[in-house]
Amino acid sequence: MKKLVLQVLLACFIFLSSSFAETITYIDGSIYTGELKDGVLHGQGTYIFPDGEQYIGEWKDGLYNGHGTYTYSSGAIYIGEFINHKEDGQGTFTYVSGDIYVGEWKEGSKHGQGTYTYVSGEKYVGEFKDGLYHGQGSYTWSDGKKYIGEWNNDERNGQGTMIYPDGSKYVGEWIDGSKHGHGTYTFPDGEQYIGEWNDGEFVN
Repeated sequence: MKKLVLQVLLACFIFLSSSFAETITYIDGSIYTGELKDGVLHGQGTYIFPDGEQYIGEWKDGLYNGHGTYTYSSGAIYIGEFINHKEDGQGTFTYVSGDIYVGEWKEGSKHGQGTYTYVSGEKYVGEFKDGLYHGQGSYTWSDGKKYIGEWNNDERNGQGTMIYPDGSKYVGEWIDGSKHGHGTYTFPDGEQYIGEWNDGEFVN
């Protein structure tokens, strides 16, 4: 009977010990407070770097894995999902400038569907690839101008529509941010230029 009681008490002690947060101070001054598994950072924990940067969230096998918050020494903050130490999945990044990105990430870069809102009020909504506007997306300027269409490497490239504040509109091809190729420009009074464009200028 005593042996059984001791085994139960030992099991309870092991369970409680695994639930308690432990604190580790590293030789470089970094501090980890949280859960461990077989001596490895695993579960919920907070890691504070010597420069003040810190990660608060889930760990797996010694790496950021799951949901967490990373605060940079600059003041920028990422809140969202991590896979193997990198932003991966859904997340929100608030920049020091006040700009905010909300959307998908892959291996540390904005990748997939997302919204980037500038502190000026300008906004991009659409696809990203390796941190750049890439694919289908819309960009709205603070003066009301709006582009809807294709992007490649952060530039308007492909088919797209630009709507101007005065009501005029261009529908057609773009290359590196300029009207280039076949397109139609419609003025507020209904007059149209239809034909070829070269580097933003109507040529035919």
